[in-house]
Amino acid sequence: MTLNTHTHSYYAATANALEPFPVLEGTVTADVCVVGGGFSGVAAALLMAERGRSVVLVEADRIGSGASGRSGGQLIGGISGEAEIIRQLGPSGAKLVRDIRYIGHEIVDRWVTRYSIACDWKRGWMEVATRPRHMQALRTYVDERRREGDGADLKIVEPEEIGRVLGTSAYHGGYIDPSSGHLHPLNLCLGEARAAADIGVRIFERSRVLSLGGGARPWVQTERGRVEARIVILAGEIFDRFGKPKLSGLMLPTGSYIIATEPLSEGLATEINPQDLAVADSNVVVDYFRMSADRRMLFGGRCNYSNRDPKDIAGSIRPRMIQIFPQLRDAKIDFAWGGRIGIVINRVPAMGRLEPNLYHFGGYSGHGISASHIAASIVCDAISGTTERFDLFDRIRHRHLPFSGQFGNEMLALGMLYYRMRDLI
Repeated sequence: MTLNTHTHSYYAATANALEPFPVLEGTVTADVCVVGGGFSGVAAALLMAERGRSVVLVEADRIGSGASGRSGGQLIGGISGEAEIIRQLGPSGAKLVRDIRYIGHEIVDRWVTRYSIACDWKRGWMEVATRPRHMQALRTYVDERRREGDGADLKIVEPEEIGRVLGTSAYHGGYIDPSSGHLHPLNLCLGEARAAADIGVRIFERSRVLSLGGGARPWVQTERGRVEARIVILAGEIFDRFGKPKLSGLMLPTGSYIIATEPLSEGLATEINPQDLAVADSNVVVDYFRMSADRRMLFGGRCNYSNRDPKDIAGSIRPRMIQIFPQLRDAKIDFAWGGRIGIVINRVPAMGRLEPNLYHFGGYSGHGISASHIAASIVCDAISGTTERFDLFDRIRHRHLPFSGQFGNEMLALGMLYYRMRDLI
């Protein structure tokens, strides 16, 4: 199967087969209509179907054709913006952050086993310190997690130990989370969609939503069809579509890009990453990397701060990879790809109601695999009558960037430049 927006990605080249879903034509009815075929929408659809609801999912392109199917593939505990949640909500926010941290992992574990999803899921993730002062912050974070009672498995890697964990001298230590890890994101998304279809979810691809409404009789209008439902969920990075003021200027698109080398020899792969960890650095504007199942180095990050795609993705990212791993200077780059991810200004995923029976959630700021499943669970719980966690997220105050349509790129570029300069200090 070839997905249009993944033509040149490693993930599309190694995607599991899944027959295309039809275009929506005519009017269909369901208990729940989900808009969006990435992790957010597919997870919400599968969760609601497992709870006995009839579900229709509509996707403008193909399942996994957005950020979900081209991500770094790192399944990391928690969500972005945790400090902001605690700052705004106090003790209830701290408890929320702690309680939901590994919900996404639990869902993925359950579905990979229950539905036999082949997605190369492997445990082991590390955050590395790019500056000595970052290492102290990581120690503080691990100490706090241990005091909270959920950090017993976290392992500090001191600066002098880093060479035994990674084949580089570029970092000043870090910590390992053995519960987090990495996987093939497109195959996970496709596998979840297959599972959802197998238990009754009606999925329609190439069915762009033109308009929708909530209230007593929610509806969704596509280019060639219509869904009438009791509940509508806008799932994922919707940005400013559908003319809903609450979404305007909430999420801004920024570019994230990845390269994949040719398959490395077993010896070289072991030298670079002997524990086969997924790794992210401690900068705000991060580099991240991991080994694929066939021993390719997948190395990514935001390499362009004007929010315009680089003309040469490999030429932009490869020098950084070689700076970290000089051993790879002769490795051929087989794939280079990228696209937009949704950044929320305060980094906290946004979820709430736009109208009665019209829910939305998304905006994971680069931490989408775990966070999308966490958010889907919280929204589906709220729809099913358990609203405590949803209500806390709904209380989060978000900043909306004015004139984002006209000036979003320029303002985002200034913000990214600020954080990049801060990382370099």
